[in-house]
Amino acid sequence: MNWFASVADEKIRESILKGEFDDLPGRGKPLPPDDMEGVPEELRAGFKLLKNAGVLPEEMQLRKDMVTLGDLLAACRDDGERAQLQRELSAKKLRYQALMSDRGWHAIGAFTEYEQQIQEKLMRERADRN
Repeated sequence: MNWFASVADEKIRESILKGEFDDLPGRGKPLPPDDMEGVPEELRAGFKLLKNAGVLPEEMQLRKDMVTLGDLLAACRDDGERAQLQRELSAKKLRYQALMSDRGWHAIGAFTEYEQQIQEKLMRERADRN
């Protein structure tokens, strides 16, 4: 153990003895679910960096846009607007497929598992909104 970790460990022990952690909110309750629970281990570090920087990976933004466009299409009553939304959705789908193909992610098992989990999560969120 390095020096810094030893000092931090000692400070934590002192705080516990003083009772400084006794009245913390959420004490005795389970931890909130991990945001990265459905993300494969090998992708988590990169996604955390992007998330902390406020950047959404292009493929995730495309998926998000596709879900939004799908919702708009489902609610659209105007034929002209519906055609425009359908064109936008088709363009997003093509870009998404090209991006996945260029990156070779369709051949990676982790991506296949991750993509399926994201799609399931998006569908659950859509069902919860309706």
